Amino acid sequence: MEIIHLTYPHHVKPDSETGPLSLALGFFDGVHKGHQRVIGEAIKQAKQQGIKSAVMTFDPHPSLVLGGRKEEVFYITPMQQKMDILADMNVDYCFIIRFTSEFAKLTPEDFINYFITGLNAKHVTAGFDFSFGCKGKGDMELMKQMSEGRYGVTIAEKLEEGDEKVSSTRIRELLKQGETGEVCQLLGRPFRVLGTVVNGDKRGRTIGFPTANIEPELGAVVPSRGVYAVKIRVQGNVYNGVCNIGYKPTFNNPDVKKQVIEVHILEFDKSIYGEMVEVEWHDRIRDEQKFSGIDELKAQIQRDKITAEQIFSRTN
Repeated sequence: MEIIHLTYPHHVKPDSETGPLSLALGFFDGVHKGHQRVIGEAIKQAKQQGIKSAVMTFDPHPSLVLGGRKEEVFYITPMQQKMDILADMNVDYCFIIRFTSEFAKLTPEDFINYFITGLNAKHVTAGFDFSFGCKGKGDMELMKQMSEGRYGVTIAEKLEEGDEKVSSTRIRELLKQGETGEVCQLLGRPFRVLGTVVNGDKRGRTIGFPTANIEPELGAVVPSRGVYAVKIRVQGNVYNGVCNIGYKPTFNNPDVKKQVIEVHILEFDKSIYGEMVEVEWHDRIRDEQKFSGIDELKAQIQRDKITAEQIFSRTN
């Protein structure tokens, strides 16, 4: 997949010719099942018309520029992970449009002129709720009205699971609740976070359960506090593990508020400091707890390991 960065008004054309395109539009954070339907339709249209498939996404999140979001924005799929998923879907091109205040002022008509017909899109696919142009005045019905035979339009209908729309907002809320099993269902794959193994306090090693302390990549959303069954990819291999996210209340000073992500990797005994790893959250085991002593903690970790192994034996 070729990645093409575009900006408005200075760089609104690719440096090289792409040819006619079937284009999927959206921010696509999470690339969940609803997004996959939109992108899959664009790929199908490309094959039917004998043209290339493309995805158009935006960076940063529009709410960072428009000021509609009060809290810090964390991404379900940071940009590189999003690109990897799109490449795995066999998308030919990905346009990353720099979302700036100037870009946000574009009228719907100008957006179409520059970024639809200007990119030689012969078919456009987006979700029913996709909006474009200044203050989101453009919608997919307007996209269709303004085509004037220059491009076809497919509007993907709402996808529901459990009588509720599959959406990035819903997935974020589920992650806040630690419902990683349901998140995996909505994504159609395990929820993954990239991170680096950093030095911790090495306390796990002293009680017979060494852990890898993971510093997630900047801007990545992680599940809420708790203990989870995870898989971890390290040095090209995948291992089962038990992950604790939280403040280690059995040991920690109550004034210390830095949350840590620690993975006890099953059947593994190597030093991996500095390694980039990928953690897959499969299912929540329990809440984080404070124990009366080390023996009680060790007994619970042993039970957590058995629970994780049972979870993976069901899914393997």
